[in-house]
Amino acid sequence: MTRWIPFLKTKPTVAVVRMQGAIGTGGRMALSDQSLRPLLEKAFRKGKPAAVALEINSPGGSPVQSSLIGARIRRLSEETKVPVFAFTEDVAASGGYWIASAADEIWADPSSILGSIGVISAGFGAHVFLQRQGIERRVHTAGKSKSMLDPFRPESEEDVARLDRLLGQLHETFIQQIRSRRGDKLADDPDLFTGEVWIGKAACDVGLADGVGHLVPVMKQRFGDKVRFRRYEQKRRLFPRLGATLAQDALGAVEERAAFARFGL
Repeated sequence: MTRWIPFLKTKPTVAVVRMQGAIGTGGRMALSDQSLRPLLEKAFRKGKPAAVALEINSPGGSPVQSSLIGARIRRLSEETKVPVFAFTEDVAASGGYWIASAADEIWADPSSILGSIGVISAGFGAHVFLQRQGIERRVHTAGKSKSMLDPFRPESEEDVARLDRLLGQLHETFIQQIRSRRGDKLADDPDLFTGEVWIGKAACDVGLADGVGHLVPVMKQRFGDKVRFRRYEQKRRLFPRLGATLAQDALGAVEERAAFARFGL
């Protein structure tokens, strides 16, 4: 005899992808399109999730990697018809905010730092030190622009003007990204694209976030108390194979700390 089994409705699942750290290609734990690709693919495609939630705690970094990650998130969301929610922690600034803007909604902690929609280039100059040590710098190029901003040579007005032009182009691309994603939500604030940052509720007031709230309660409110969470994050290897990897990771950690320190963290 065939027994009738009533249809059992499955509990909704939210895939949570953690994005912690600076954005770039240096170091094993840097956020990059390559390192996040398998996590994002699984998050969107495994088990038909009701949504993908991004836990973001990043001071930014590479504009190209930020763009690639954001584009991948949008592409996967559109292909799978799965909505995306970003939840910011200590900071989602610069490239970190670029990634957050790929979400359909952005939620912040009352003390989260958001924004820094600008571009920065930093370096050092050592030509005076070399002169004092009696060291002569010799550079030979085919193409007058090949040694632009060489830190061991005096800075030239032509190099600075060229760098300003490049930074301006990158900044305009960043602005277009935020305008295309946030649209009419953005306030008419003259400081919005100056590199300024806002905290919690103030970020909502200028349209950089949709609300103040945390991942679990917001997702339960949206999908019910029985919602389940499936988490994805980059794994740390216990024993790196090569000493060079240790050195690279140490340098990456110093750079990451400096990036967070710009926001008082």
